[in-house]
Amino acid sequence: MLKILLDENLSRSTAKTLRQNGFEVLEVRDCGLRGKSDEEIFDFAKKEKAVILTGDIGFGNVLRFPLGVHHGIFVVHFPTEVSLYEINRQIMAAFNGLSKEDFSGNLIILEPGKIRIRRK
Repeated sequence: MLKILLDENLSRSTAKTLRQNGFEVLEVRDCGLRGKSDEEIFDFAKKEKAVILTGDIGFGNVLRFPLGVHHGIFVVHFPTEVSLYEINRQIMAAFNGLSKEDFSGNLIILEPGKIRIRRK
């Protein structure tokens, strides 16, 4: 089972949806990481062996967060007019369609109707 670290820029409803579908979810807000740097969140996720789920495209910078040295980074990149329901629906569809190997060490970017994986 994947362990997920939900960044504070995503909704608590996303955590609830993931938990209801059997995922273990840690939230940055509840782990003493609110307002912390991306590097601190990255280090925490590595220690916890968790996939980072974030709306922060900065986590897509493979120079700062190299492929292969983490348990996965999943960036959600949607226009603000997309409903939270639709974002959560697409996140769940993506998570259910990917294997643990698709996450491990890779960068995944989810945009409306498409997913890209940059592999280690």
